[in-house]
Amino acid sequence: MARKQATPTTAARRPEDERLGIGPTFAYGLQHVLTMYGGIIAPPLVMGQAGGLSQGEIGMLVACALFIGGLATILQTIGLPFFGSRLPLVQGVSFSGIATMLAIQSSGGITAVFGAVIVASLIGLIVAPAFAMIVRFFPPVVTGAVITSIGLSLLPVAAGWAMGGDAKAADYGSVPNLGLAAATLLLVILLTKFGTPAIARLSILASLLIGTLLAVAVGAADFSSVGDGPIFAPPTPFAFGMPTFDIAAIISMVIVILVTFTETTADILAVGEVVGSKVDSKRIAAGLRADMLSSAVSPVFNSFTQSAFAQNVGLVAITGVKSRFVVAAGGVILVVLGVLPVLGRVVAAIPSPVLGGVGIVLFGTVAASGISTLSKVDYRNNLNLIIVAVSLGFGLLPLVQPAIYDGFPDWFTVIFHSAISSTTIMAILLNIVFNHLVRRSNTRGDRSVFVAAAGRSVPEDVVGALEDGDYFVGGKLIDAGGTEVPIVPTGTIAVQTDPASGDEGGVQEDRRAAT
Repeated sequence: MARKQATPTTAARRPEDERLGIGPTFAYGLQHVLTMYGGIIAPPLVMGQAGGLSQGEIGMLVACALFIGGLATILQTIGLPFFGSRLPLVQGVSFSGIATMLAIQSSGGITAVFGAVIVASLIGLIVAPAFAMIVRFFPPVVTGAVITSIGLSLLPVAAGWAMGGDAKAADYGSVPNLGLAAATLLLVILLTKFGTPAIARLSILASLLIGTLLAVAVGAADFSSVGDGPIFAPPTPFAFGMPTFDIAAIISMVIVILVTFTETTADILAVGEVVGSKVDSKRIAAGLRADMLSSAVSPVFNSFTQSAFAQNVGLVAITGVKSRFVVAAGGVILVVLGVLPVLGRVVAAIPSPVLGGVGIVLFGTVAASGISTLSKVDYRNNLNLIIVAVSLGFGLLPLVQPAIYDGFPDWFTVIFHSAISSTTIMAILLNIVFNHLVRRSNTRGDRSVFVAAAGRSVPEDVVGALEDGDYFVGGKLIDAGGTEVPIVPTGTIAVQTDPASGDEGGVQEDRRAAT
């Protein structure tokens, strides 16, 4: 039986404005939270461990990241005047700045990180509209390459989860871990293919729950620490002290903000493509402003820069649930998790291999969406093919060889060590050079081996003149019997003599030449 379509409470003018019932809204919202939970808690864990913080302080960083991520998600999806793209985008602590923040923390402490984030985010808030004006330089040849790189760059994360999550653990990459990930992946496929429409749309959540129960059955899940720590703990402003401000740290974070702009713009365009909604420079600017406002407020509550999470774009694509209110519900759940650490500890207890199994589907779906976009690009008599080839190849270099830029300055590494940023920058530059600065009439595209052949066509009357078995070789037209058929100028009628009578009047067939 087909799923009954949800009835909007108000006429939905855009796909993302659809409103579902409160139950499905929060169920689908929980899927988004579970999908990105591992990603949102990873940066505060890394920062806390590198900074030598206690377990309690690290737990505070994690709770604050959830709290701010939830508020930022609500701002991005529901929006305020001039703030928020109003698209189904989940916000959280950005991975882009971890290397820079670690460098700042090693010399100035975590308060210097917070100070740099505040100032850099305020600068970003000012320049966001100008950055959004480059949206015209994001045609499908660029967005397709970028979306594909987003999906491919996230696959190593899924692989790490599938192997166990902790590279230092003795069972990292073990057969039981990979088997649990494979079982969860199989669950997603089976539920999506054979489940009812409602179950298929909740296949990710259902697979996470069933996969976790399977892990409990084989002793691969540990919920013993769920009861440790407080049940309710609202974030304390400036819990680590007042922020400090260092010029060098601020400049470094401004570079990080520019990288965040690039990634968030790519995510906004990606989710717009998936949802089927128009994305223009105003909408991108509003999304970037929401990013920057959230990032500027984030250090007040002991957290870091905020950006859109690419993995949730894959969830929108695979479930087909495009409502921004579903993602806003996920933001509410994140806020609750941020003030109720006990619930966060329950979600954190989901085994990494289970997350890895669903991650393969989600991240692969993002890459597939990019490939779908690239399939709409016109590759005839232009250099679009080389734009895609070079931008993807260049962008994935740090993914296949993480140490490739170790000898470069920190600012270069911050920008180009991200596969998403590298692909975006290269695709934009090549598109500007090949499709904007140089007119097509002046290009040598038709002489390039990277240019797809122009489409071919044959006049209808030529096809009608051919017989079964005719073939063309070496510039000659040969019939099925091996006899050459004369090729004459267009409009000339070639008359074949009747071999039986020798009379030219016994015309067997007129053959018109093709030119």
